[in-house]
Amino acid sequence: MSFIYNIGIHIVHLGLKCASLFNEKIKKGMVGRRNTFKVLESHLNSSDKTLWFHCASLGEYEQGLPVFKILRAQYKQHKIVLSFFSPSGYEVRKNSPIADVVVYLPLDSKRHAKRFINILNPELTIFVKYDIWPNFLNELKRSGLRAILISAAFRKNQPYFKFYGTELRRALFTFEHIFTQNEISKTLLQSIHYNNVTVSGDTRFDRVSSQLELNNHLSFIEIFKDGKLCVVAGSTWPEDENLLINYINATDHKNVKFIIAPHNIKTTQINNIQEKLQVKSVLYSQKNDTSLINARVFIIDTIGILSKVYSYANIAYVGGAMGHTGLHNTLEPAVFAIPIIIGPHHEKFPEAQDMININGMFSVSDQKEFNSILNELIQNKEKRLFSGKKNGHYISKNKGAVIQIIDYLRI
Repeated sequence: MSFIYNIGIHIVHLGLKCASLFNEKIKKGMVGRRNTFKVLESHLNSSDKTLWFHCASLGEYEQGLPVFKILRAQYKQHKIVLSFFSPSGYEVRKNSPIADVVVYLPLDSKRHAKRFINILNPELTIFVKYDIWPNFLNELKRSGLRAILISAAFRKNQPYFKFYGTELRRALFTFEHIFTQNEISKTLLQSIHYNNVTVSGDTRFDRVSSQLELNNHLSFIEIFKDGKLCVVAGSTWPEDENLLINYINATDHKNVKFIIAPHNIKTTQINNIQEKLQVKSVLYSQKNDTSLINARVFIIDTIGILSKVYSYANIAYVGGAMGHTGLHNTLEPAVFAIPIIIGPHHEKFPEAQDMININGMFSVSDQKEFNSILNELIQNKEKRLFSGKKNGHYISKNKGAVIQIIDYLRI
């Protein structure tokens, strides 16, 4: 099985190489991976003590950040290496203050793994959620180095629990300990006789809770909102935006303002949204006080401020589940105790199902359902506040994963 896996990695490399000729995102990853060893060798030497944090992409980085911050403070004499597999993580967090070196993870060949681990020799390695790479993990194990997996979430249809998943299953046993998000994941691990497991919950709850302690003030949002009820649609895709645009164009809620923060902020996509809207809109990049006050729709054509923008929402819509791109972070708005609307494709997101079950979140399948629930939340203040409080309480009661992980590492 190891031979087949390693052949597969070489095939993947060739596939990515071909795809990079046509896809800018894949090209960035390919170029970045070619520079990884040069970057590491220029920033590290054999006398450095190191920690290694690995995240597949931006979402996993945000998930691991509460743990990373504490370890950064506790291991001040160590150099921290942060690696990403995806450009969407690396490009946004390549200057992360929690790391001394940020790199792309090379493809998981035996040669790359041996060279990477020899350079780092990490005292502790933390992987977040998934992105299980057998050769890297096996090399850590062979070198007698510690590795843990945090915020892990498993499903029974994954290869780890199938007859053909031998190589990936073996990789799980290289972790000294695995912290899972839920009991189902723990049970699945125990079914393959992995028992060094703790149900700690999801570190994302700690991450979003910390947002309440920050200064979320944005004066331009206050000017735009102008004391009116505000609907914030975050991380939207075209199918989400069509719902919103149709609703806005067809209704006359003069005391309601809308903020749309698209996932894709390329000029063509932003222009497409503006062209379809039949009401006054303003872009973040072109805002001034007059345009903000007069606009009914504010389009956020930048990144990095959505979590603060949610603090001004009375109702949130979170994109990704109306299509098949994957539901975006619903915990970010939930921490501000507001009701949330999402699309129908949320099967892989247990937190969404949890909030639906407590009537804090509402899943809609089409324009009619969207219009109905949004109208109800706008017009029924009592329901709006009740649903929001349910979400806020849900976040509060699920905090604490970080404490369990850090307590384990102190032993």
